[in-house]
Amino acid sequence: MERVSLSDLETSEAADGVRLALMAGAEEMNVQHFEIEPGATVEEHSHPHEQTGFIYEGELTFRSDGDEVVCRPGDSYAIPGEQPHAAENRGDETVRGVDIFSPPRENPTWQD
Repeated sequence: MERVSLSDLETSEAADGVRLALMAGAEEMNVQHFEIEPGATVEEHSHPHEQTGFIYEGELTFRSDGDEVVCRPGDSYAIPGEQPHAAENRGDETVRGVDIFSPPRENPTWQD
């Protein structure tokens, strides 16, 4: 068993104001921590991985298929593999949350 603490994570800046860190990885899935600063945007993208997540601080607006979904602390979400999506922090506080990807994301530079 592996234990990972938030305080031990190495973060990467995936875009201006968007920081990602691999928390735990396994053969079938991995867990990623993220922080998104006020005004920062994750541009529309897609990937083969199913993505589920949980917001524990802040408010994040997702855009997909012409719809917008706002996730607040305590909300979770699921994004099918290959579905184009984007996210934006329109609030005044940093958004913090956790994503789970299956199959695992293997690119540590977060560019896929």
